[in-house]
Amino acid sequence: MRLRGFCPDDLETLYRIDQACFAPGISYPREELSGFISQRRSKTWVAEEGGEIVGFLIAERQVEKVAHIVTIDVVEGWRRRQVGSLLMDAAEQWASKQKLLLVYLEAAENNAPAHRFYEARGYRRVDRVENYYSDGTSAWIMLKWLKRKEA
Repeated sequence: MRLRGFCPDDLETLYRIDQACFAPGISYPREELSGFISQRRSKTWVAEEGGEIVGFLIAERQVEKVAHIVTIDVVEGWRRRQVGSLLMDAAEQWASKQKLLLVYLEAAENNAPAHRFYEARGYRRVDRVENYYSDGTSAWIMLKWLKRKEA
């Protein structure tokens, strides 16, 4: 398994993966996904195995020393095989190197496997947002405080 940065040729594959991972109304339109990737303060990691993209993660640095996980997508046949963990590790390490204090994300209220995954990584539900997604699904805002290295 190899993690690498995003290349423009990846966009169509990442879009197809996002459409397969999430229901309409939760998945991103191509233009919005491209917009997140191309933001100056964002970083996208792509997980590859044997030259095939098996997952990706988009994170963005926000004001007040905060990182936001925009999306993490893992191809169905690659779930529970550490792809998500590798992607989250990369994003959290990036945030730590940026001296950010916390990482947050949104998870659909009805996505119990995602909640378990994030909670096992130290994320906690802090706020429920009604009708967060365009299909009317509510979401939990989940956050993790990053450990500060002592000087």
